[in-house]
Amino acid sequence: MLKKLDKVLYTAEAHTTGGRDGAGRTSDGALDVTLSSPGSGKPGTNPEQLFAIGYSACFIGAMRAVAPKLSLKVPDDVAIDANVLLGPTDGGAAYGIAVKLSISLPGLDDGQRKQLVDAAHQVCPYSNATRGNIDVELVIA
Repeated sequence: MLKKLDKVLYTAEAHTTGGRDGAGRTSDGALDVTLSSPGSGKPGTNPEQLFAIGYSACFIGAMRAVAPKLSLKVPDDVAIDANVLLGPTDGGAAYGIAVKLSISLPGLDDGQRKQLVDAAHQVCPYSNATRGNIDVELVIA
């Protein structure tokens, strides 16, 4: 079931050429990257690395958004180590990704960490986009 936005709050605009061995640039010039295939040894980043940074940054934002409703504070030194795994699916007929987020929330007890991570996972746009589509593992470090 396709979920439609109630209202558009922001639109990211980017122009990409050359695919995995090309380049990408945002319309505002804030991001201008050379792209390279994973494991190629060529300079540049790849879409999986960009996804890992985007998802983890968004997830921290989601934790900060839900924390006040839970009477919690996200620690200033919150950190996420994100892994985006790329591999074949369907016997090699297609490719897919999986995600593992290792979330560090120093200063909170185990119950608070779980409550915060679970609540953030329900509101994070990346979590909502991937839910039911790819494997996402949340590890509370």
